[in-house]
Amino acid sequence: MKTIITNKQIMETNLDVVVIGVPEHPENNTNWKVINDTFNGKLTDWVKTGDVKTELNAVTKLPSMGDSTFKRVVFIGLGASKKLTDQGLLEVFSKVGKELKSMKSESVSIWADSFTTEELGADDVAFASLQGLVLGSYQFADYKTTSNEKDFEFNTVELLSTADEDELKAAMEVGLVHADAVNSARTLVNTPPNILTAVKMAEHGEMLAEKYGFEVEILGKKEMEELGMGAILAVNKGSVEEPRLIVLKYAGGNEDWTDVVGLVGKGITYDTGGYSLKPREGMVGMKGDMGGAAAVFGAMQIIGELRPAKNVIAVIASTDNMVSGDAFKPDDVITSLSGKTIEVLNTDAEGRLVLADAVTYAKQSGANYLIDIATLTGGVIVALGKDKTGALTNNEAFFEDFMEASVETGEFVWRLPLTESDKKRLRKSEVADLNNSPGRDGHMIFGGGFVGEFVGDTPWIHLDIAGTSEADAPHVLGPKGATGAMTRTLATFIERLAEDSSEA
Repeated sequence: MKTIITNKQIMETNLDVVVIGVPEHPENNTNWKVINDTFNGKLTDWVKTGDVKTELNAVTKLPSMGDSTFKRVVFIGLGASKKLTDQGLLEVFSKVGKELKSMKSESVSIWADSFTTEELGADDVAFASLQGLVLGSYQFADYKTTSNEKDFEFNTVELLSTADEDELKAAMEVGLVHADAVNSARTLVNTPPNILTAVKMAEHGEMLAEKYGFEVEILGKKEMEELGMGAILAVNKGSVEEPRLIVLKYAGGNEDWTDVVGLVGKGITYDTGGYSLKPREGMVGMKGDMGGAAAVFGAMQIIGELRPAKNVIAVIASTDNMVSGDAFKPDDVITSLSGKTIEVLNTDAEGRLVLADAVTYAKQSGANYLIDIATLTGGVIVALGKDKTGALTNNEAFFEDFMEASVETGEFVWRLPLTESDKKRLRKSEVADLNNSPGRDGHMIFGGGFVGEFVGDTPWIHLDIAGTSEADAPHVLGPKGATGAMTRTLATFIERLAEDSSEA
């Protein structure tokens, strides 16, 4: 994709479409006279008559005027300028991306000055513009043999602005990096499970390592057996597909590999529930049970592109959870990598088992801080709905820093309590140290709390994205299907930690 920063006038652009933001009270915009004069003073009248709509995300499409070289003008409503936020601006450009995709307009010129407010400068517009366009226009390349539709992608995006060219170009490129990584995560989640196996997921990790210079380690079944990863291996017992533990190390901070943040993702490529079998309706869509792994891969893609000064280790535990004569079953007792024993009460509570070995391995590999992310429980949807990521933590300061990144990206996270009473129920077993399913009440807390039993005193955050990882219908930032939830927040958190370290 070609990005251009220029201060030329709208009528001088030769791209397909020009995009202009229109607030509810455009006369208050300091750039409005220039914008209105560009359309021979008629734009003000069009707004007054409602021919050009100003409500937030309202789209008005008009043909070009006079001797202009572009074909169409897209006016996008900004609502009340004082209420427009960074997240709102991102959603505006996502809406534009969807419209341009429907118009099959692959080259676009954005009049940045029409989007600026007292709070949002040209650099904010630059960051949101390309990010929103690419997120909004995302589509999964399906496997239909009858479709003649060409995959849509932008070939040129031009930003018209009088602000500093280098700063704007840098902001646009960072926005594009974030969007591309989210879309990569979306594609992983949308991929059918017969195509995206644990082995194929490991190949994706190796591709990222080669591209960005990460140190990579791939553990197969034999290596897991030698190390004693009994939790992952138990989940894998019913499968004909080998499991993989995928480890990526990014040495962006100090050379002695200390102060390391561990990102741990659940990579269950398909979940039948095992012998605690899911009903037919609950099984469809379980290809997305590796949404946590996809988010970690996406975050590592951003980290690889932007190179923050922070040491990061990513650990992804990947297998499917199938039924066979060899599959693990309720009443089994397994021994995890940590040495702790686990009584299996529910084979459909498999995600927490693979995460137990994964966080243990991350700690053994030097992680001083841990964030695990998983499509772990239906309980988080019951508690918070499908638009909020649930969280647990054992460290207030670590969590508050993370929440600042969440607010910055607009990805809503809500913390639930993890009490000593909850921990006692996890430790209640007559035959083992832990049980993997104390009950349906407090399901999200027990799922994440089980993982917490393996982190010790290491500062830790658990993120349950069972609700947010996929959308049942088209939404403000993309189509139905995988969302790439928490990809941007994880990477933004690492970037913020790197900035804080450099300032210390």
